[in-house]
This record gives sequence, structure tokens and C-alpha cells, in this order.
Amino acid sequence: MSQDPNPLSPASRKVLLVNGTPASGKTTIAESLVETLHIPLISLDRIKVALFDTLGIGDREYNRTLGRASMAIIWSLLLDTPRQSTTIVEAWFKFPPFDPIIQSLAQAGVTRYAEVWCYATPDVLAQRYTDRVGLRHPGHPGVEYVSELRQVALRAAPMSIGPVLSVDTTDPTQVDLPAIAHWVAETLEL
Repeated sequence: MSQDPNPLSPASRKVLLVNGTPASGKTTIAESLVETLHIPLISLDRIKVALFDTLGIGDREYNRTLGRASMAIIWSLLLDTPRQSTTIVEAWFKFPPFDPIIQSLAQAGVTRYAEVWCYATPDVLAQRYTDRVGLRHPGHPGVEYVSELRQVALRAAPMSIGPVLSVDTTDPTQVDLPAIAHWVAETLEL
């Protein structure tokens, strides 16, 4: 995490990266932080759904292509946020290498960032994903993704490119949203 010595330079934005596999609770936590901390959210899935609605849906490779396009849009949108602002970016940042993410943050003028890593047991993730298949946009993978998600969950880990708060969402009633907000505010000096 780099620090910009000139707080008035264009490169002085802060970003909270809310990361985790599909069905890990990223959106719930990110939306709670928006309400608590009053900072904007850019969600990969919201952009991806807009692209599905505009460009149509396709096979798995097409889905991945729209995912990459959605990430490019996120980094581009960050350039238009005010200097010295903070934004939440909610997405599944997948697996290393993370150099492209670090470079994209730098190119967007982000000088400070932290990560909230959301995770749950593979069985819980699989059940959540299965339960919401009919509720999500049809462009997203269906139940055929569940076995892959179980395998992904076994390998998934935070990016750890800056400060990290790991949040076990296996039992949502045990997630301490005020404590997460406090950590974010303190870590990013909001």
C-alpha cells in the first residue's frame, strides 16, 4: 500500500475492497458499510447485470469476458471519484497474481486500500448459491457451478495486498457489522 505524500494530488483516493467467493456475503457486508459509513459502492455484479441486459447472455467464457469488462469499468469509474474520497469496490478478485489489481488501483489514483475478506464453509457456500440460483440474473452460472464453487472455496484466500479483515460469514447472525465498520473507518482513517 503506497502513501501519497501530497494529499491534494489527484492520486489520493481510498478504496475498500470487499472480496470473497460467490455466496460469501460480500454484497450484504458492502451494503451495510454503505449505510453505516456513507460511502459509495461499486459492485461488479451490478455492472455485469447491466452488461447482460444490454449485450445479452452467453456461455461461461462469455460470462468471464463480461466479468473482465466489468472490472475494467470499475477501475475507470474510480478515476471520476473526487480526490480524497473513499469508495467500496465489491467483487470476487479470484486468485494470484494480484499485480494487475495493484496496477489498476494505482492507475485509478488510489493510494490507500484495505480488504474485507468474506468466507464461509464450502457446504454453506454451495447451499447459498443453490438457494439463490432462481433469484439471480440468468446470465450468472446456474447450479452447474456449485461443484466448482466447493473446489474454489477450498483454495480461496484474501489478496493480502494491504490490511485485511477476515470475516467468517458461515453463520450470518455472528457477523459483527458495527465492528467491521469500525475497522474500516480506523484502517482507512475515515
